[in-house]
Amino acid sequence: MKSALGFDPRDIPWTSPSGEWPALSQEHLAADRLKAVFKNPPEWSPEVKREPKLGHRLAKAAAVLIPIVLRGEQGSEPHILLTQRTVHLSSHAGQIAFPGGKVDVEDASVEAAALREAEEEVGLAPQFVEVLGTLPEYITGTAFHITPVVGLVSPLHKVTPNAFEVEAVFEVPLAFLMNPANHRLHEWERDGVSRQWYSMPYYEPGTFTSQPDTERFIWGATA
Repeated sequence: MKSALGFDPRDIPWTSPSGEWPALSQEHLAADRLKAVFKNPPEWSPEVKREPKLGHRLAKAAAVLIPIVLRGEQGSEPHILLTQRTVHLSSHAGQIAFPGGKVDVEDASVEAAALREAEEEVGLAPQFVEVLGTLPEYITGTAFHITPVVGLVSPLHKVTPNAFEVEAVFEVPLAFLMNPANHRLHEWERDGVSRQWYSMPYYEPGTFTSQPDTERFIWGATA
């Protein structure tokens, strides 16, 4: 796994983020609670909103779908659907990502763009997605101005990955991602420019007892 700067992010030292934040309970992550939060969203600004630029390109508008799959009884055990990008792509090759991409002129909104990209990349039909809202925008060093679109996904959905773009589709429990004990903060300096990012290494259980767990290194804009 290599980043646009030519290093493996797993090799960069990390520390635990500052602050004593408790893990969120399953009750707070249930579908009805998530809907309530987006109806009356709290004031919040992420710690990292913009990465140092890697070139001189103007940032292009992009949108990603954060698909919350309603697993468990009445969506009590939500999971996040993620993709592992294929290694030959021109940007973010081999990395873990949400389904998404550039906003096209034909897209009516960033929400429409996120739904279109999710259908193109993993075959997630829009009728299985209930859009809740958006999260704060994020600008990557690779010149993408990303709007994260949050949506609840019916457990009846089917996925058909686009083999050119997507190597694998997998799910991570939302409770794992929302537990600060699983968060790492990395810092790296090059040419006098300091860069910070988060990671949340996850090991996907093997399908069979004899099959080893698969490492899914979630980092950067996705984390």
